[in-house]
Amino acid sequence: MSAEQRAALEGPFTTRQLLHLDHALRTANEQTGLAFSVYLGELAEPTRESAQALHAQIKNNDLAVLLAASPNQRVLEIVTGSLAKKRISDRDAKLAALSMAAAFAGGDLAGGVMAGLDQLSSHAGRS
Repeated sequence: MSAEQRAALEGPFTTRQLLHLDHALRTANEQTGLAFSVYLGELAEPTRESAQALHAQIKNNDLAVLLAASPNQRVLEIVTGSLAKKRISDRDAKLAALSMAAAFAGGDLAGGVMAGLDQLSSHAGRS
């Protein structure tokens, strides 16, 4: 087993949580036609630019929505592509971020990510 595989197995989520997260991502993508992605880990400073650089690496990033969270840094960034931004306003993203931050503060990382995905996909609507 590689070091990367071991790190994935030792990550912050249980197998059940990973399955729920995978389902939430697939559902959000299918319902909206957008491409939702989640990044958990350290972000270089400045964190907003770091999250934007990660977003830029996503295929068809104009339709992409990235939730980038760094629990150790206590940072959450939501980056939307140019077409996704037309369907998810800054206000919508801020509301989702508040819900996510509340769950994170309570120690529920997976629940926070799923809540954010649910809120953002609801705001984006059906494709």
